[in-house]
Amino acid sequence: MPHDVPLIAALAFGFGLALVFGYLAERLKAPALLGYLIAGFLIGPATPGFVADAQLTNQLAEIGVMLLMFGVGMHFSLRDLMAVKNIAVPGAVVQMAVATGMGMLVAHTWGWPVGKALVFGLALSVASTVVLLKALESRNMLNSVNGQIAVGWLVVEDLAMVLVLVLLPPLAGVLKGGVLGSASSIALELGVTLLKVTGFVALMLVVGKRVVPKVLWKIAQTGSRELFTLSVVALAVSLAFLAAKLFGVSFALGAFFAGMVMRESELSHRAAEESLPLRDAFAVLFFVSVGMLFQPQVVVDAPLRVLAVVGIIVLGKSLAAALLVLLFKYPLKSALVIAASLAQIGEFSFILVSLGLYLGLVDQAVQSLVVAGAILSIGLNPLVFSVLSPLHALLLRRFAVFRRLNARGHDTEALPTQTDERFLGQHVVVIGYTALGRQVIRLLEQQGCAVVTVDTSRDLVRKLRDAGKAAVAGELADPSTLVQAHIAKANHLVIATGDMPSLGQIIENAVLLNPAIQVHVQAYSSDEAAALSQMGPVNAYRSEQAIAAMIGRAIY
Repeated sequence: MPHDVPLIAALAFGFGLALVFGYLAERLKAPALLGYLIAGFLIGPATPGFVADAQLTNQLAEIGVMLLMFGVGMHFSLRDLMAVKNIAVPGAVVQMAVATGMGMLVAHTWGWPVGKALVFGLALSVASTVVLLKALESRNMLNSVNGQIAVGWLVVEDLAMVLVLVLLPPLAGVLKGGVLGSASSIALELGVTLLKVTGFVALMLVVGKRVVPKVLWKIAQTGSRELFTLSVVALAVSLAFLAAKLFGVSFALGAFFAGMVMRESELSHRAAEESLPLRDAFAVLFFVSVGMLFQPQVVVDAPLRVLAVVGIIVLGKSLAAALLVLLFKYPLKSALVIAASLAQIGEFSFILVSLGLYLGLVDQAVQSLVVAGAILSIGLNPLVFSVLSPLHALLLRRFAVFRRLNARGHDTEALPTQTDERFLGQHVVVIGYTALGRQVIRLLEQQGCAVVTVDTSRDLVRKLRDAGKAAVAGELADPSTLVQAHIAKANHLVIATGDMPSLGQIIENAVLLNPAIQVHVQAYSSDEAAALSQMGPVNAYRSEQAIAAMIGRAIY
């Protein structure tokens, strides 16, 4: 029997110590991920005793990132991304530019050359999608308006970093003080990369949306649970790998789009449920791998530099993001949530610094500072989230300017005063302008029924209003949103958002505001249908193909 088993040893020590220190962290009312980071540090090269194979651990962590991003893709459709594009795209670009500028300015005071300062600044500008998702999921915020903005913001950051990783090698010469390559060669390389990314997205959205759901359905028909789980994991990892090898995009981005494609399958709920344990297990290895990179000597040798790095990550770029969100006329709470979501760095920062090391643009000192900043910001991130509510209350209580900002409504958050009376009573409220929601609305309108649509996208609501329809934008589970849709005078409520953590809260609030209302919702299993039916006057439907027609017949 072989004794050289570095993979098994890395898993045994990684999972074992993560369990122990994660449990201790929870007992001390600290986030479990702090325990995972400590576990990684203990099996890293900076401590005596067992040292895990860093290359193996990084690859396992990459699988965790892929599976996690795959899960996000199954809950975040292209429509969701487009719904927040007006704030996520300019917000992410400007925030990255501001954070990069702050990093370069600090690096300049340290006497670093331009190339080194640029890589350093860029590494501090991009947040970790893995950390963000864990934070949002633990607080049931992933499907909220603020959660969608934050995820969309980071998707834009990831796309921007893909371009940075492509541009850095041809620009390395001039950044090191050498001669810039020909403009035509740089333009050609950038054009090829953009073509590859566009080709991958088009292939996934056109071909993948038809093929992947059919493959899942064929596997499900075998009745084998293990085969179905295997098919989900195989599709997630294989599509991410092919995306990286054939199209040059990151594994994480490839997995994200793979999840978006699988979302089109009626089995997406089951796929998400079956892959959840694997996603959680490998996500732990991501934090363990980050802990392994930490060199505590940097804190002793350069404490002020470490403090400056953490300040830029946690305060500098978060403040810039908050100001940008407020400029887009979102409320103070949204600004604080987005700021907290971006107050950390992670996987892309490590990839960028590694490329900078390979190109000779940065040295080990830069990597140590970036890793220290990542460790400390990831550790502080749960604390940042925990102070949001008291900070929000304090700002509102002490400063009139914040009270004005918080009270500042948006013209899509309430029905206009000139709304036709038939939309204000005996109407149907449809939550979610999804494919199912559109079918239901079309059927009801054909019958002459008044419909008020509720969606998280302000742009979408504005378009619906321009088309003469009644619509309201806001948090789907927020009672104030339901009030603005006049739920108290409605006859029926149709929830067309699919599976989401706040589903029960929507039903509870709707019944509280209108005990006589009839709720119609899609269920993904008989157990879920039974649970939903116990919440009150709820009609749960199982057949996705016929659900719109069934809801229409139930209302009329």
